[in-house]
Amino acid sequence: MPGDEGVWAPARRLLTVGLVLMVTLVAFESLSVATILPVVGRQLGDLRLYGWVFSAFLLASLVGIAVAGSVADRFALAWPMTAGLVLFAIGLAIGGSAPTMPVLVAGRVVQGLGAGVVPAVAYVAIGRDYPPACRPRMFAVLSTAWVVPGLVGPAVAALVATTLGWRWVFLGLLPLVGAALVLAATNLRGSTRDPRRADPFNFAAVAGILVGAGVVLVSLSSGSLGWAVGGMVVGGVVLARSLRPLTPPHTLIAGRGLPATVLNRGLLTFCFFAGDAYVPYALTTVRHAGTEVGALALSASTVMWTVGAWVQERRIHRWGPRRLVRSGEVVILAGLGLMTVVLWPAIPPAAGIGAWSLAGLGMGFAYSPLSVTALDRSPRGGEGRTTAALQLTDVLGQALGTGAAGAAVASGVHGLGARPGVALAFGLAGAVAFIAWLVGARLPPKLIVATPEGGSDLMSLPAPPAGA
Repeated sequence: MPGDEGVWAPARRLLTVGLVLMVTLVAFESLSVATILPVVGRQLGDLRLYGWVFSAFLLASLVGIAVAGSVADRFALAWPMTAGLVLFAIGLAIGGSAPTMPVLVAGRVVQGLGAGVVPAVAYVAIGRDYPPACRPRMFAVLSTAWVVPGLVGPAVAALVATTLGWRWVFLGLLPLVGAALVLAATNLRGSTRDPRRADPFNFAAVAGILVGAGVVLVSLSSGSLGWAVGGMVVGGVVLARSLRPLTPPHTLIAGRGLPATVLNRGLLTFCFFAGDAYVPYALTTVRHAGTEVGALALSASTVMWTVGAWVQERRIHRWGPRRLVRSGEVVILAGLGLMTVVLWPAIPPAAGIGAWSLAGLGMGFAYSPLSVTALDRSPRGGEGRTTAALQLTDVLGQALGTGAAGAAVASGVHGLGARPGVALAFGLAGAVAFIAWLVGARLPPKLIVATPEGGSDLMSLPAPPAGA
């Protein structure tokens, strides 16, 4: 790749470093909370809120994403990024000092508001400040930013929780947030923007998404089949109506091109994170393995996610996003199936490490190509709206996936049995992975960008409209 177009070119080197650091912070925190939450739950009690530690964070992220998408098309990107990092730091402080589980959930809300801004602004920065041909590599670099947290994050979090206490898993990140804040304020200030193309922030739609998702999640955790079915219907209708103005036309019916790309992202994160949030629970609580086994499973998954991301960086221009994404979803489905097998006593618990690393490899194949495709199909000057739509479905998929899986696990705690409850959660995730594979047939077969070797067969074409 020519030096003036590379992600480490002098003109954008510090920007790349800053984006990598920000993603690293979010990655470390995500992996660490999943690792230490069983310890936190035993100390603070109120296991009914176990799933809400994840879901509250993700629902709040929806607000941060929506606000960032609107603001990013109006102002220099340093402003929303700075605000997001400040909120993330405040949330860390609240979580690290929480005396009860409800306070921890409140801290996760504040943290989620900030965390929602970070990837949304990062995606806009990639769309504006990096040449199209090197965007797949930049997304692979960001995936690599998960490697160190993936290798050491869960193990360090487990060590900190057993020595200094779980609170320092939150508080210890504050100095790094300060460093990221300095980089954001100095290197995103000059990012281009086009206020004329910006859409007004739709408060009603965002509120509708929060209400709809909240109704679905509360109903799932109600313990009543009638309330669960009714809540899913009512919440689903509210969600569908609220998502329409915030996503490309025909997204909910998987229209070809950008709409199917945005929808597939939500289905992908639903199926993966519905399993990922409960892999440590499955290995430590159901199979009675040590905390380090659950941590290793998350670490292996993260490393293989990065391996898959670098494979897609080298293959996406040749294979196209459709082939890569659908292949990844088949691999995730296989990983979920193997995790279900690991639940049975005859299988060594350590086999879960290999099973979940396979699911991580599938995410590496599928996740980054959807990001590349969304930017590839975004209208000029509307990168903020497009990336906000992608991130909205991304986080909504995570929230609903962890919530639905949490309801399945809770059904095991309250009578079904821990092993059948977790198996039900993995089975639900597998069903959604199959739906994502079906939707993947409507993804673009090729990208409208130059090839890394400098070809120009498609580069002269204008960007298609949002609904293409």
